[in-house]
Amino acid sequence: MHKPAIFFDRDGTLIDDKGYLTQISQVEFYPETFVALELLKDKFDFFIITNQSGIGKGICTPEEVEAVNQFVVDKLAKKGVIIRELYSCPHKTEDNCQCKKPSPWFIEQAIEKYNIDRQNSWIIGDHASDLDCGKNAGIRSVYVLTGHGEKHLPEIDPTYPVCKNILEAARLILTEMHISNAHS
Repeated sequence: MHKPAIFFDRDGTLIDDKGYLTQISQVEFYPETFVALELLKDKFDFFIITNQSGIGKGICTPEEVEAVNQFVVDKLAKKGVIIRELYSCPHKTEDNCQCKKPSPWFIEQAIEKYNIDRQNSWIIGDHASDLDCGKNAGIRSVYVLTGHGEKHLPEIDPTYPVCKNILEAARLILTEMHISNAHS
């Protein structure tokens, strides 16, 4: 049976966006992150997709980014939230790689590997590239105003739902899920 998934952007969605993180001591989860994921965890598989161009720009090392990523995954696991896989693009935009959001590369890999229900899956992020990644993969997108969300709001297609933070996004997804199940 296919299970739907939620793909989360890392910085600005799950954790505070403080630029290029090189130390786990810089990681600060939004207070509502744990509550939001708790609401969703029984209904969805979770994945994180993060663009980490600081590696390609020489600002941080792959090892530093991996340590931060692992810390995020481990901290969530300690709260009972399992991230099935974390995908990280190390490239700069000008590298024209196949994996940097808005490319759906990582979503497509996850759908194939984990037998995900595309029709009922979502992506949550604070950049237009997150929303476009979801659109390009044929899944639904939710924009959050945390992180860079306020700043980039004028850049997004006004048809996307906009939420104050990840908790509001979680509630929106559960409401949409309930509505679509009622119509089935």
